Amino acid sequence: MRGSRLLSLFASLVVAALFVWLWQLAADHRLVSPVFLPGPDRTWRALIAGFDHGDLGVKLLATVERMFWGWLIASFAGVALGAVIGSSPALHAYLAPMLEFLRPLPASATIPVAIAIFGLSDGMVLVVIAFGAMWPVLLATIHGFSVVEPRLYEVTRALGFSRAKVIWKVALPSASPDILAGMRLGLTVALILSIVCEMIAGRNGLGNWILLAARSFRAPDLYAGVILLGALGYATSALIAAFEGRLLVWRSKGQ
Repeated sequence: MRGSRLLSLFASLVVAALFVWLWQLAADHRLVSPVFLPGPDRTWRALIAGFDHGDLGVKLLATVERMFWGWLIASFAGVALGAVIGSSPALHAYLAPMLEFLRPLPASATIPVAIAIFGLSDGMVLVVIAFGAMWPVLLATIHGFSVVEPRLYEVTRALGFSRAKVIWKVALPSASPDILAGMRLGLTVALILSIVCEMIAGRNGLGNWILLAARSFRAPDLYAGVILLGALGYATSALIAAFEGRLLVWRSKGQ
């Protein structure tokens, strides 16, 4: 198992190195104008300069802060609402049509409404992020609660558990794999919406950095921002995957 993981990591590094080499080759031979495609060397220098002499670090922290708080609010709201809906078949049946109506609604489509209500403010950005990131968590929680083994509910009724105790002691641990999967997807949505809102609302962050670099034809800065955005997405996904692995260690031991 360990050997296969190391082999997979080595193969991923080889593919990444090959991609960077082809990118540098295309830039050196000017297959695309340098105005639109700088090489990885110029992009790396722009990234270092952004941290050393610019405010790229401040913009990165602003994006991370918006993403984290929006995702945290979405996670709490999604788990709480999902637990109530998923543990009640009647409530689930009543609310299913409305959930199916709202579920495919793109979160970015709510940005004009949020701007009209909250203006071009950080509060507007937080509302949009929380709304968009809540749906994966909410739907995953509802599904996790609805597929709990019925015999567990029968045992809790026989023991005289209250509904709150049933949710906390039985349903929530059983649904935790679905909930954590929804939270991981919600984190990705939160990052995407953070960038989109920063671009549209002009808030300080990576999205604003990328937009301004594109408008002023600063291609190295543009690519540096995109690469930093990809690294941020990878790092956050890896962190929550590690947290999920430690929290659900009982599942791997039981298999």
